[in-house]
Amino acid sequence: MTTSPNYLVNAANFGNLPNILQRKHAKRGYEFTLMVVGESDLGKTTLIKSLFNLPESKKEVPTTQELLNKTLSIESKSVDIEEKGVRLKLTIVDTPGYGDSLNCSDNFEPISQYIDEQFENFYQQENGLNRRQIRDSRVHCCFYCISPLNFGLKPADLEFLKKLQFKVNVILIISKSDCLTTKEAQALKTKILEELKLHKIQVYTPPDCENDDDDEFKEHIKQLKNSMPFAVSSSLEVHDVKGRKVRGREYPWGIIETENPDHSDFVKLRSLLISHMQDMRELTHELHYENYRSRRIMNQGSQFSQSFQSDMNRDNISIQSGSVFEETEKDRILQEKQAELQKMHEMLRKMQEEMNMKQAAYEAKENGHE
Repeated sequence: MTTSPNYLVNAANFGNLPNILQRKHAKRGYEFTLMVVGESDLGKTTLIKSLFNLPESKKEVPTTQELLNKTLSIESKSVDIEEKGVRLKLTIVDTPGYGDSLNCSDNFEPISQYIDEQFENFYQQENGLNRRQIRDSRVHCCFYCISPLNFGLKPADLEFLKKLQFKVNVILIISKSDCLTTKEAQALKTKILEELKLHKIQVYTPPDCENDDDDEFKEHIKQLKNSMPFAVSSSLEVHDVKGRKVRGREYPWGIIETENPDHSDFVKLRSLLISHMQDMRELTHELHYENYRSRRIMNQGSQFSQSFQSDMNRDNISIQSGSVFEETEKDRILQEKQAELQKMHEMLRKMQEEMNMKQAAYEAKENGHE
């Protein structure tokens, strides 16, 4: 088989490197985990199926007793999606039962614990023997759905966002926005943004554009930022509108089209999710996971330091009571223990400084967006 000379010339150009990397990643596929949090009956399942064109399934209506006994649970489902040669392993983490009880204080811990468990799984794989086949189940993004009937964020919403803002990339969504007029939706967005600023809560926003980015892309990013939090109305129902087949909800006065930018921020939300999926993956790895990893190693170091101190005290007692070791041997052992302990403290100090610097850089970036 003869290789085309033109192919050899093109492949030898450094300008072709992005295409080679793109083909490599497309062949290997991407992994992305999306968590969806919100009260019942906010259309979370419909939203996810609309975003990723997933088939509609029959919905089971729970009984009254099941609703009374309902508590928060975490359900994870994975689906393989392939489009134009790009494979995506999408994992949807649903949290049915969130916010349904009168006391929502117990709802935060299972969600936070689940995110930490995925960090721990990745951490264990990173430190294992087979590091080439690491399964990434970390939560890369969290859709936090807000009821359109509440004018602003509830205390439970603020408490949740405060706890998880440094663990996962949070995107706020005003669900079922077709319940609101355009002015009402904008007023609700303004109220939510004011509350986020007041309580110093950081949610995910697209990174700033580079100077060499084209004007069209800059305008696109500007529109995405101005639309957050997204007011979304989604539906799997298909209707005929002037000869066009569209998805939307039918009302006596007309049809709310899911993919019409004048009716809903659905298209903008999907654009943000797809165009910044890699950015959220990188932010999860470089910031949220690194914070967890640093805390994990620091805890290990603290336990190791305590064990060292205990061993040193035990050796000291043994040396003082025994007649085998000479005084010089005793000093040598104590010096070695002290040196190892000092080295561990220094390593922990550097890791703490690095973690603080990363956190400060992230906060500065978010403040710059405002």
